[in-house]
Amino acid sequence: MNWIKLTDFAQLDNLVERSKEKPQVIFKHSTRCSISSTAKHRLEQSRESDVVDFYYLDLISHREVSNRISDSFGVPHASPQVLVIRDGKCVFDESHLGIRMEDILEQAAA
Repeated sequence: MNWIKLTDFAQLDNLVERSKEKPQVIFKHSTRCSISSTAKHRLEQSRESDVVDFYYLDLISHREVSNRISDSFGVPHASPQVLVIRDGKCVFDESHLGIRMEDILEQAAA
């Protein structure tokens, strides 16, 4: 898995702009949560796709970015959480053990 680390607001703004050309995926990860580690591991073991870019947000270190994501897309915070961003909008979100690569790729392609 080629994670792109998401660490600041400028990157988030750029991600939103890029989503107008290619779907973007944000994985919000808590380094203190075993469920989050399990979800991350499941994604990393899945078939990767080049139709989306995968961003990794360590929400413990970058809580303000996580809060901005919740505010910008109107999606209540959860951890772990995945969001698919297409055309500047969140078109899919899932949390905890409901996070599956198949769903992410299906929603990104819709």
